[in-house]
Amino acid sequence: MRPGVTDLRKSINTLAMIVEGKMKKDPYEESLFLFCNRKKDKMLYWDRSGFCLWQKRLEESKFPWPNTEEEVQKIPVERFDWLLNGIDFFKEHKKLKYKKVS
Repeated sequence: MRPGVTDLRKSINTLAMIVEGKMKKDPYEESLFLFCNRKKDKMLYWDRSGFCLWQKRLEESKFPWPNTEEEVQKIPVERFDWLLNGIDFFKEHKKLKYKKVS
């Protein structure tokens, strides 16, 4: 997962170069590489015979997305599906302050 915003006008070759150059990963390994630019995200992967590029665009909202590598490292694998469905688990619940129980 690439943190922050990525220019998603880029296609397979340029995204593979980002994986190799900026992310320091092998684009040919058996991994999914995720990129986002708020309303769209793209997933790049190698399937042993060629690259596949998957794209999803939200019509009315924005994808929650980590801004730093530290935030990426804290995301459990199970929550990637949440991200792709637009569930924002980065935001904390509003802190409430009460003075009395009754």
